[in-house]
Amino acid sequence: MTTSPLPALANRRHLAAFVAGCLLVTAGVLLHLPMYWMGRDDGFRLADMPMDAEMLWGMAAILAGSALAAWGLLPAERLGGRSIDVAVPEDAPLGRAHWRLMVVLTAALVIDVMKPASLGFVLPGMRREYELDALTVAWLPFSALCGTVVGSIVWGVLADVFGRRASILLSSVFFVGTSICGAMPSLGWNIFMCFLMGAAAGGMLPVTYALLAETMPSRQRGWVLVLVGGLGAAGGYLVASLAAAWIEPIFSWRALWFLNLPTGLLLIALSVFIPESPRFLLRIGRREEARATLARFGSVLREGGDAPAPAAIAAVPRTVLPMTGALSVGGLASGLIQFGVLLWLPAHLVAQGHSLAWSSKLLAASAFLTLPTVLVAAWLYGRWTSKGALLGALALAAAGLGGLLLVERSGGGATAWLASITLLVIGSNAILAMLLPYAAESYPAATRGRAVGWIAACSKIGGPVAQGLTLLGLVPALGAAAIVTAGTTVAALGLIGRFCVETRHRELH
Repeated sequence: MTTSPLPALANRRHLAAFVAGCLLVTAGVLLHLPMYWMGRDDGFRLADMPMDAEMLWGMAAILAGSALAAWGLLPAERLGGRSIDVAVPEDAPLGRAHWRLMVVLTAALVIDVMKPASLGFVLPGMRREYELDALTVAWLPFSALCGTVVGSIVWGVLADVFGRRASILLSSVFFVGTSICGAMPSLGWNIFMCFLMGAAAGGMLPVTYALLAETMPSRQRGWVLVLVGGLGAAGGYLVASLAAAWIEPIFSWRALWFLNLPTGLLLIALSVFIPESPRFLLRIGRREEARATLARFGSVLREGGDAPAPAAIAAVPRTVLPMTGALSVGGLASGLIQFGVLLWLPAHLVAQGHSLAWSSKLLAASAFLTLPTVLVAAWLYGRWTSKGALLGALALAAAGLGGLLLVERSGGGATAWLASITLLVIGSNAILAMLLPYAAESYPAATRGRAVGWIAACSKIGGPVAQGLTLLGLVPALGAAAIVTAGTTVAALGLIGRFCVETRHRELH
């Protein structure tokens, strides 16, 4: 049994509005293709060409269609209602509905991650076409990364207002609309559209974690969240690299943006297999739909005093603010590692006299540990302790940063560099895999979307910081970057240890 499109929307009028909006956005994108195809005899070069009337009408259609689709997804019912909770059997096995949802959401995250991952493959071709220097072209990733920060916050709020599934659908509509970046003739339009693309991509991950957390059995929830997120991230980078290798040589870098059209439509089609969160359905009073969804996932409703709360229910911290602050610092540390230290590391190694080939091989050897790290992190998080696993990841990252600082000052050899970088890569990948799942398990349903979105934004803010320093020509020395990042990581270690709670095998509060 699959989920029909109607229950995710308020009524048939809203469904019609959403479908009409999707058609308008798709038509708007198709109106940009003729200008793109006109450049086929010149390597699809469109730089400095004037926009034609079809492109302008296409932009209008995309704006109107996006607004119409968003209205169609807005629930007609008010949030609130009786105190009703969901009882999930702690030892319930994963059924067909669980596995199908895991597969579909992994595919959704692959599609989501491949959008920003394509940036690295787009920049060389864009730089040649627009004849840009290294600093000017850096505005593109800066804009996209700023978009991911804004998108994580906005989509987190929308997930609590529109619903989890509806937010995924709205993000998919934006994916389709932002594919016109491939036809933009000017650099300014490319930068603006990349911001919107980043905003659409930035919100998918926290919403996915919120939905998974609210549908998985308590005992299975932790490792499922970590595994789905990790596989989605790894798969997204793989698909982006394969698309660049197969498509870009034939249809230029612009074709990588146009992939947003089919992949966005595919994600909308896959949404028939994605249920709305039963907790959100209960909040807007759609009780029978919530009951039917819960039955598919082996859960039941628990109302008021019908049954005592089980001993396994998660303890709510005395105040949410210290916990949010602790997780925010953890996200900031993760972002500074990923977008700062690891991004600047190759240039620092070359500046110290090492060859670019040696530096690339060193980082590539460490990168092979990404997938094993995700698998081990999922096992530790779900089978050992969620809080302890996250703290262990932070400790490994801090050790790696300390090792980099020592090796950089002592002029160590390849073995010392490899050991330090490996510790850092393992720790940072483990933090990425566990931080948002942990946040999704730590907040109540009413604020889960915006809370996870905020933590996700904190984890991405290192990107704009690093790119901003690059644009200003203020890239710090490796030692200074390692000291600041290590201090942030150690602070996160202490704060999370003090203010956060264990979530393993506990019901969501």
